[in-house]
Amino acid sequence: MGRIVKDPKVRRAEIVETAERLFRAHGYANCSVDMIIREIGVAKGTFYYYFKSKPAILQAIVDKTLDQIVAMARGVADTPTLTALQKMEALLGNSHMGDDESLEVADMLHLPENRELHELTNIETILRLSPILAKVVEQGNKEGVFDVEHPLETVQFLFTGAQFLTDGGMFQFSESEIRARRLVTQTIIEKALGAAAGSFHFMNPTPT
Repeated sequence: MGRIVKDPKVRRAEIVETAERLFRAHGYANCSVDMIIREIGVAKGTFYYYFKSKPAILQAIVDKTLDQIVAMARGVADTPTLTALQKMEALLGNSHMGDDESLEVADMLHLPENRELHELTNIETILRLSPILAKVVEQGNKEGVFDVEHPLETVQFLFTGAQFLTDGGMFQFSESEIRARRLVTQTIIEKALGAAAGSFHFMNPTPT
């Protein structure tokens, strides 16, 4: 049987999907490039044609995950039937955007060897999501629930601070310490946006 030649985009996607599955099954640190190659059944040269290293694959996984989060956020922001506060709750509820898979990717980024990629990902996340959140703030201004003179700049400042300080993996905060900072973050956001006290309660639901 002759060698199967796949479209480059298909082959690259196959490598990313296989690596992502193996990272979740065995842990990023325990999964080697050789394991990925064996699972797919390709030559090492084929792998390195698409990716220079294992962190490069993680970068691709992060990009895919961020694309999904941005698409979700844009879909919420563009929904005409939701108020600004309803959109904020959909986007910021429980203090994170995304699903369980995006949280697993975040866990991989917290590993010491991925610190640089983690920082770059935080920057990219802020740059891509801030305009979407700013659009919601502008809607809130029109609805009279927010009072913000510079929506984009305000969102970027709040987003950067919240994302950096409440990143438990970076500061090694305990769960109680993270929760305490999220409570303060809620208060700061409400005051910065000119929102009523308690209107962002959805960021810190009462533990059951």
